[in-house]
Amino acid sequence: MYAILDIESTGGKYNEEGIMEIAIHRFNGHEVVDKFIGLINPERTIQPFVVNLTGINNKMLHSAPKFHEVAKRIIEITEDAILVAHNAQFDYRILRTEFRRLGYDFKRKTLCTVDLSKQLIPEAESHSLGKLVRSLGIPVTDRHRANGDAIATLKLFKLLLAKDSDKTIIKSVIREESTGELSSKQLDIVENLPSEVGVYYMHNKDGEIIYIGKTKNIKKRVNQHFTNVGELARKLQKETKKVSFEKTGSELVALLKEYHEIKGNSPKYNSKKNKNGYSYGLYLNQDKKGKLGFVAERANGQSNRLSSFSSLKASKAFLQKLNRELSLDQTESTVEREQRIAQVFQKYSIDRRSLALVDRGRELGEKSVILVEKGHFLGIGFVELNYQLNNIAILEKLITAMNGDENSTFIIESYLRKRNRLSVLELNQ
Repeated sequence: MYAILDIESTGGKYNEEGIMEIAIHRFNGHEVVDKFIGLINPERTIQPFVVNLTGINNKMLHSAPKFHEVAKRIIEITEDAILVAHNAQFDYRILRTEFRRLGYDFKRKTLCTVDLSKQLIPEAESHSLGKLVRSLGIPVTDRHRANGDAIATLKLFKLLLAKDSDKTIIKSVIREESTGELSSKQLDIVENLPSEVGVYYMHNKDGEIIYIGKTKNIKKRVNQHFTNVGELARKLQKETKKVSFEKTGSELVALLKEYHEIKGNSPKYNSKKNKNGYSYGLYLNQDKKGKLGFVAERANGQSNRLSSFSSLKASKAFLQKLNRELSLDQTESTVEREQRIAQVFQKYSIDRRSLALVDRGRELGEKSVILVEKGHFLGIGFVELNYQLNNIAILEKLITAMNGDENSTFIIESYLRKRNRLSVLELNQ
C-alpha cells in the first residue's frame, strides 16, 4: 500500500516551516482507495515568494483547521503504507516536524519518485516534477498546489511501476513487509485479486519472484494454482507468500509482458519459453505464371513476410484459410489480386511497418499501446489522450521499453491472426 503525498509549506528557516496545504492519495498499486485533501492553518506567516508561487495567502487559511485537528486523519490514511512523493525527503521532513511539535514520533517508509525516475527514465532532460510530466505527456493541472502535484506524482508513479520490468520496487516493498511466515491463508490472498486480464507475480517470503503468469482472469488463475494437485502447483502452494499483479486491459499486452518479464527475471518455476517461435512463415511469392500469392516455408530472412508461425503445419493451415477467404484462385484481375493481397498485409503483418497497436486500457478513459517501429517491437505503454498516440516522441517516452526479438514478433502476429479488436495506427517516421 502506498500513500502518494504532496505538501505545500509556508517557507522560512529550516525546520521552522509549517504545512499550509496537504494532499494524500492512498493507492494500492492499482487504484486510489482513499484520499485526504485540504488547507491547513499553519499558525505562521507565509513567505511572499510562496504566495506568488501557489496563490495561497494568509487570509485563505484563517478559517482552515490547524494541524493538530487533522493529525489523526493523516496517521490513519498513511498507516501501513509507504509514503511516495517527488523529493520525498522534503515532504517527509516537514510532516515529521509538524508531528514532533505535537510530541508524536511519526515514522513511515518512503519512496522518492525523483530517485525512481532517475533510475527508470535516465534519458529525461530534467527530473523536476513539472518538466518531467510535461515531457512524458502526462496531463497536469493546478501545479504548485498540493492536490495537483499529488495527482501528477500519482500518474508518474503508475508509469514508473509499469516501467519497472525487473520489479525492483515491488520486490523491495514486499521484502520490507515480510517478517517470517505470512499469516494470511492462500485463499485470503486470492480474495484480494481482481477478476481481470493481466500479469501476476508469485513471491516467496523474501519478496523474490518465483513465478510469473498471464491470464484473462487473475483471481481465477491464481486460485487454480492454489487448488491444483500437480507438481508445480504443490511447489507454488508451499513457497508463495504473496501475489502481486498488474492489470493490462489488453490480452496482447499481458502476453508480451509475461514473455519479456520471464526472460528478464528468470523465476525459478517458469519453464523456459520456446525460442523458435519464429521458425516458419507465410511469404509473398510469384509463381511461374507471374501470379502473386503466398507460400508457407521455413523462415530464412526472406522479405515480404505476412506472418510468423511455430510450425510448417500451422503455416499451411492458415494459408488454406487465407486462400478460402481471398478466393485468389478465382481472381483473374492482376489489380484486384494485388489489392486483396495489400489488404491482407494491412490486417496481419507488422513486417517493416511502424505501428501503434491500440487496445483496451486498465481503466475507463485509458488505452494500451504496443509500439512497433519498422517491424521491430519496441515496448508497451498506456495513454489517456489521443494526441499522445499521434506523437511518436511522446509515445517513445511513455512506453516501457522492451528488447523486441523473434518471439515478440511471433506473439504479436499470432494475436493479429486471432483477434480483430485491435486498432492499428500507421506511424509516420
